[in-house]
Amino acid sequence: MINENPDAPPMAAAPSAPPPTLEYVFSLRGMIDSPQEQGEIDGKRKRFIPVNSGIVYGPRLTGKGLGGGGDWQAIGSDGRTDVWARYQIQASDGTVIGVVNSGVRTATPEVTRKLTEGEDVDPSLYYFRTTPRFEVVAGPHDWLNRHVFIARGIRKPDHVVIDFYMVL
Repeated sequence: MINENPDAPPMAAAPSAPPPTLEYVFSLRGMIDSPQEQGEIDGKRKRFIPVNSGIVYGPRLTGKGLGGGGDWQAIGSDGRTDVWARYQIQASDGTVIGVVNSGVRTATPEVTRKLTEGEDVDPSLYYFRTTPRFEVVAGPHDWLNRHVFIARGIRKPDHVVIDFYMVL
């Protein structure tokens, strides 16, 4: 049956194309320093966590994390943490790649407390997802500028592991 009204939604609720898939491209293990607490602002606990080094490994990119970056957090009493990170990685060929990575981490208030106090927490007890964007010069790594990515984070007491996936 053809829908006579072009402004009406289609009769069947189905996607118009196959769903996107994910390709694992690399991981970053970033070493972190102690958090710098800013206090409660607009109802959220604000803090900054410096990222001082790291290693990049995976099938599409290898290299190291450079110092000088960090993760800005706004932690709500409901267990939701808004994260915004900015840092740089250096590919094995020497190319420096800027990363802007924002997202959310959600957990029960008790798990959030443990994470913020630096305790080791089973990653299955919290949701930590981000949407990274990359800044890189034209060349062998400009595929990072030409795709959309999502990432999953795992927080450890002295480091964070971020697994990056390209959306296909």
